[in-house]
Amino acid sequence: MNKWGFTLFCVLFMQLSGYAQEINAKVRVLDNQLPNTIEKRIFRTLEAALTAFITKRKWTADNFKPAERIECQFLINLSRSPQQNVYSGTLTVQVARPVFQSSYVSPLINYQDPSVDFKYVEGQQMEFNENRVSGSDPLQSNLTAIIAYYVYIILGYDYDSFSPRGGDAYFQKALNVVNNAPDGTGISGWKSFENNNRNRYWLTENLINNRYAIIHDVYYTYYRKGMDRMYEDENAGRAEVLNALMYLDNLIRETPNLMVVQFFMLGKTNEIIGVFKKAGQQERTRVLELLARIDVTNSNKYKQELK
Repeated sequence: MNKWGFTLFCVLFMQLSGYAQEINAKVRVLDNQLPNTIEKRIFRTLEAALTAFITKRKWTADNFKPAERIECQFLINLSRSPQQNVYSGTLTVQVARPVFQSSYVSPLINYQDPSVDFKYVEGQQMEFNENRVSGSDPLQSNLTAIIAYYVYIILGYDYDSFSPRGGDAYFQKALNVVNNAPDGTGISGWKSFENNNRNRYWLTENLINNRYAIIHDVYYTYYRKGMDRMYEDENAGRAEVLNALMYLDNLIRETPNLMVVQFFMLGKTNEIIGVFKKAGQQERTRVLELLARIDVTNSNKYKQELK
């Protein structure tokens, strides 16, 4: 290599080395509910394999700087093993989004998927092809399909929170996973008739359906126009958070019991209380009226903290 070629190589390396993959994930697999007859060492191998699958794969065409990587956790809690190398359990996905000019991180996603079924043999490759989601062994390909699905959901919500309708492309990718998901005995969570309209199918349907398009405005308003403004103008930021909750209220008035609304509210109770603690009485009264409809489960807590 001549000196000019070497110089060019060094410049390119320095430019590229400043960028990283999009997701910084921590993966844990809990196996304490499984029989002791199962070799638990394989689940440490599984953790490492899934971590590499999520963090080393390029999921977008954009370049993320290390500080811009999306922080998330995947917690797989295994409850049974119906046959050799086949496991069932839940998957909890937690994603944090940094708030502008602060050290605070806001919960973007905090969701537990109850239908995680897969086959895993120690050392197997974590393969995923978005054009051919289901492989020759549906149970084996179901694991990477589920993880890839949630990576696309994470990216969609993160992009939505920074720019209007910024996540559309990734929600479409999630839809593609749903439409081509593995199908077979012991696999659930992908069909419209499963889990009382609370599964991967319905989350994606709500996100893609133009009838509920305002949900994307909710994320942009809540995060970019609301939480990100709290440092420079707390009153203006709080007003935008209130606007986001009003959008949600309009959505559930037209279509009650939407999964996408409940998905938004998961993990946000304490944050919303913190945002409105310093609000005036009129604003607190208004937000309590909204939350009584939007987040019925936590309505008493809101009343106690914001009365």
